[in-house]
Amino acid sequence: MITDPTLSAEKAVEERYSTAAAKREEALCCPVNYDPKYLAAIPAEVMEKDYGCGDPSRYLREEETVLDLGSGAGKICFIAAQVVGARGKVIGVDMTDEMLEVARRNAPLVAGKIGYMNVEFRKGRIQDLALDLDLLEGELENAPVRTVDDYLELDRRLNQLRMERPLIASGSVDVVISNCVLNLVEPSAKEQLFREIYRVLKPTGRAVISDIVANRQVSSEMQQDPELWSGCVSGAFTEAAFPEQFRKAGFQEIEIVSRQDEPWRVVQGIEFRSVTICAWKRAKVSFLPLPDFKLGASGCCAPKTECC
Repeated sequence: MITDPTLSAEKAVEERYSTAAAKREEALCCPVNYDPKYLAAIPAEVMEKDYGCGDPSRYLREEETVLDLGSGAGKICFIAAQVVGARGKVIGVDMTDEMLEVARRNAPLVAGKIGYMNVEFRKGRIQDLALDLDLLEGELENAPVRTVDDYLELDRRLNQLRMERPLIASGSVDVVISNCVLNLVEPSAKEQLFREIYRVLKPTGRAVISDIVANRQVSSEMQQDPELWSGCVSGAFTEAAFPEQFRKAGFQEIEIVSRQDEPWRVVQGIEFRSVTICAWKRAKVSFLPLPDFKLGASGCCAPKTECC
């Protein structure tokens, strides 16, 4: 729960998920049915601290390199690790120290059960996938910022780190996945977030994103409520705007592969529900199943046999 109503969106998210790493909070997730064959290898502690609204892991395949944005305690990463196999690779990115501690501590336990280690967890902000926050902490320890000159030097060093030692290199990932996290990013950083997803993907890569959407625009009053924002409510895109963000970032093919029929929550008359989108950077990959819905020419969702 949020204790300070004046917190920024990012600080509200960090506080709430730090707390949720220690004690499960039911309000942060929708019920999701994961393939049970992948759950046996995952420790109970991770399962109890899982917060999501979909299962993007079902759209992965063997030997892929997968990036999970907002990986939390690591559940989706540990499922993905089993799907891609020993010759695949999974990278989880999260900014919350408490969640990273849980994920990193349990990674060797999962590896022991499945017979290989192919998962790693990195500290970063998903809207700035070039900046490694662990490296940044090291920079600040070695050279604290006390003056304007210190700040300018730090800014120069950060740009150097992004170029020379990026958290996630450009064109290095087959699939970017995320489970109910993109809506938590502050409005001013959302366009950058989608550009970063596009940047890190290989030319034939794709994004598979599960998130919460709204059936109409969320009011500015709701957007300023840190409790609603950190609860995956007031930062939600509308159903039409969510796929449009992928198009604006440069993705050439976009499909809605899963859409919740009944809303997860209704707040101030606005329906919030889970959707999963597949967006291809270039050419579509044929192995994915046909969705029930697709993005029509007008940007709305329509049955796959019709046009908006």
